[in-house]
Amino acid sequence: MERAVVTGGAGFVGSHLCEALLDRGTAVVCVDNLLTGAFANVARLSGRRGFEFVRHDMTRPVEVPGPVSHVFHLASAASPADYLRLPIQTLDVGSLGTRNALELAERSGARFVLASTSEVYGDPKVHPQPEEYWGNVNPVGPRSVYDEAKRFGEALTSAFRQARGLDTAIVRIFNTYGPRMRPDDGRAIPTFLRQALTGEPLTVTGDGTQTRSICHVSDTVRGILALADSRHPGPMNIGSPFEITMADLAALIVELAGSSSSIRHIERPVDDPAVRRPDTTLARETLGWEPKVSVEEGLLDTLGWFRRALARSA
Repeated sequence: MERAVVTGGAGFVGSHLCEALLDRGTAVVCVDNLLTGAFANVARLSGRRGFEFVRHDMTRPVEVPGPVSHVFHLASAASPADYLRLPIQTLDVGSLGTRNALELAERSGARFVLASTSEVYGDPKVHPQPEEYWGNVNPVGPRSVYDEAKRFGEALTSAFRQARGLDTAIVRIFNTYGPRMRPDDGRAIPTFLRQALTGEPLTVTGDGTQTRSICHVSDTVRGILALADSRHPGPMNIGSPFEITMADLAALIVELAGSSSSIRHIERPVDDPAVRRPDTTLARETLGWEPKVSVEEGLLDTLGWFRRALARSA
């Protein structure tokens, strides 16, 4: 049996990755300090054969006794609400945390997969964004704590590959949504879903013409695993080529939820990207990967989960 370590494994994407690994027969050591993740995300996995949860802060060295075939480093705040609240911790886990995860992979002889982000492209001047694009990031803006933490993580991962011969890969994850997102996450889709289901106005920032490409978490996890199973070092874009404006996304969610909510425009955040869409040619040609879940299907799946989550909290 293969055995993988997933840092940030109790987070949104991390918990789905843990579940997918177990489903294919890989034992999982889920490492999380629960700063932004929640044990509830993996509680249903705790009784499954091969699953182990370790509460640990990745800014400190970590030991995982026994064989390890893969280290997936997902530990990080990911939503603006979280990384703006935790700026130093976000920078620390992107730097110290990445180094500790890399050194664990090195000691174990494991393949290392860094979960990077489309945010390394900043507010892009090239559209769609291919992996060769270096990005347009404000290094001292409010979003820089996340953007630069991930950019440094990519540089450190590349250095370990080049200087130490470690088997590494970098996946650049674009906007992902699905069950287990927190209703108070702060990102557009969970915010819109919560507002639509509670009858509040949907708060669209700016004039709503800014775009995002949204990918269901099941497709994102398939892409991460496809890269892990390959020998490709990345960086590799994993995201949906389906691009939608925030105004149109809000209207679609109101329609799918059967909500009477109105749309209210609020101030747009500083350095908020105007466009975002991945060029997924490399993933398609190298991994044979493409998203399978349609936007309507994915949003309805997420909507159902949010209905149940809000009912439980009420």
